Amino acid sequence: MNIFFDVIGCRLNQSEIENLANIFRALGHQVVGEAENADVAIINTCTVTTKAAADSRKKLRRAVRLGAKRVIATGCWATLEPEMAMGLQGVTDVFSNDEKELIPVQMLGLTDEDISKLNLVREPLPGDRGRTRAFIKVQEGCDNHCTYCLTRIARGRSRSKTIGEIRTDIAAAMEGGAQEIVLTGVQLGAWGRDFEVPMTMKDMLAAILSLDGYQRLRLSSIEPWDFNIEMLDLWGDQRLCRQLHIPLQSGDDQTLRQMSRPVTTSEYAHLVSEIRIRIPEVAITTDVITGFPGETEESFLATKTFIESIGFSGGHVFTYSPRPGTAAVRMKDPVPGNISKQRNAMLRELFSRLGKAYRSRFIDKILPVLWEANQFQSENKYLLSGLTDNYLRVVAIAETPHWNEITDVRMTSHHSGREALLGEIMPH
Repeated sequence: MNIFFDVIGCRLNQSEIENLANIFRALGHQVVGEAENADVAIINTCTVTTKAAADSRKKLRRAVRLGAKRVIATGCWATLEPEMAMGLQGVTDVFSNDEKELIPVQMLGLTDEDISKLNLVREPLPGDRGRTRAFIKVQEGCDNHCTYCLTRIARGRSRSKTIGEIRTDIAAAMEGGAQEIVLTGVQLGAWGRDFEVPMTMKDMLAAILSLDGYQRLRLSSIEPWDFNIEMLDLWGDQRLCRQLHIPLQSGDDQTLRQMSRPVTTSEYAHLVSEIRIRIPEVAITTDVITGFPGETEESFLATKTFIESIGFSGGHVFTYSPRPGTAAVRMKDPVPGNISKQRNAMLRELFSRLGKAYRSRFIDKILPVLWEANQFQSENKYLLSGLTDNYLRVVAIAETPHWNEITDVRMTSHHSGREALLGEIMPH
């Protein structure tokens, strides 16, 4: 059976899709890169914004249009809008987030025990969903109550995977040749709190660092109030990547309170300062929302000033999206859409400028790069694209492909058309 997978949204969604693909491969099925070649298309949807929900529907319709014989909707949007998902022409099945891991069981008439006996090997998905980095889901659900967010409703309370389960998933990734492990979760920093004997992120990281066979270990997004400073002791191990994504959402304290985010800008700034002391040259990236209800020109400018003062190396900017079922949808003083979008553009320009300033610090330096893409140009020429451990995008020309390899690269200049650096691969 040919199975096509597609995903919208976060790295957690990517991790879940990769895990399902590993299971179907282990059962003898073929994972294909396009829906038109598929007996089954499985789409992991997202609902974090109205655009993500619309993109989810678009992906499902596309799979139907290209001729997939069976189209399965799962993920957050399908969980919150199961009737709408099932009502899309051509969609044959809907599995909620809680049912997602049962897809192979129900499709193939197997048992959980059958699945548990499989020898899983992680391979990148074919096509544009492929990643050399292996996304490992370590935690599910969220205990926060941010007033703009539906994820807690779609994913439920925080639940942690055991260290044994995480080790098994990492072993499958290493068996498939993954050089970099990325730990993902909805509320990553809450890992271990729900155990009978509570554990911490530091405990999990230490357990993973005791394993051999991979070159890099990266954390995905972690909330500032969940970041335990004691974890920084572990960054003496050079496999831990010098990049941390710590969502801010607003640089104005009043707006943060309206968002029900239990952190102040001064606490956030102190955390970043501590991290930079312990991890030199670390890249700090973030998320910010513009146009949240009640955001005045003054509070927006406070956010802009705060972002500049922190000196982020990059960031994602989202225009506030009213989501039915959240507390924010009932708040007064909505911001007109055109103003929200203008503010979004201003912050994207700011992050672009800050990112370039950060990248400038590494020109003429030599850094290891994990190559994620090789594009054949002409005889003896490949265009390579990859990432450093501190999340610099690097582009280089090579005589041979280096996909999923780590090589030392001298950074030579800024890329003229991308937020990236140009580099020269160093001779062995």
